[in-house]
Amino acid sequence: MSQRTVEDEALLDAARACVLAVGVRRTTMTDVARRAGVSRMTLYRRHPDVASLIGSLMTREFSAIIGRVDARVAALPTARARLVASAVQGAGELTRDPLFLRIVDVDPELLLPYVTTRLGAFQQAVVAAFERRVAEGIADGSIAAADVALVARTIELALRGFVLQTLAEGAQAAREPLLAELERLLDGYLAPPPAQAAPEPVRATTATVPA
Repeated sequence: MSQRTVEDEALLDAARACVLAVGVRRTTMTDVARRAGVSRMTLYRRHPDVASLIGSLMTREFSAIIGRVDARVAALPTARARLVASAVQGAGELTRDPLFLRIVDVDPELLLPYVTTRLGAFQQAVVAAFERRVAEGIADGSIAAADVALVARTIELALRGFVLQTLAEGAQAAREPLLAELERLLDGYLAPPPAQAAPEPVRATTATVPA
């Protein structure tokens, strides 16, 4: 991801404020420029249209979740523990994120491509983070996986479905128990199989030969 300037951050802050106020579809480049205190040409030099601007905003906001969660789990003893904790905490944070909830509430159709046909920048960042964790887990023996990319992609798909389903009507009340189950699911999926118990040695017996 390219380094953002102070001006870039100010533009994204203004876009965030507009989306929280009126939703994505009613946000205009003019409104964002006015809220940021810049000319429309300045905004257009950074982003050619609203879709590009909102995409950059979503990437910034949701990638920040990854950064916060990674910092919290950094001290856990194994890569599997760090991956599972970061996945579960990240999913939990996303379902409480004001920007995400506003999009779901006002413009839910905008999320459809990310569910069906498109892997967005944020999702790519999540998969890349999971790939690093899986590789670390294979190295430290806490994760069993033959295909790092496949496992990382599978986890992202599981989380995507979880996040969307917890936003269904009535599902918020069950979020915490579901997060606990998600943790068990991921940990069991990644854990190496238990070592097979060694067979007990055959004890020699003295047969009694009948007289």
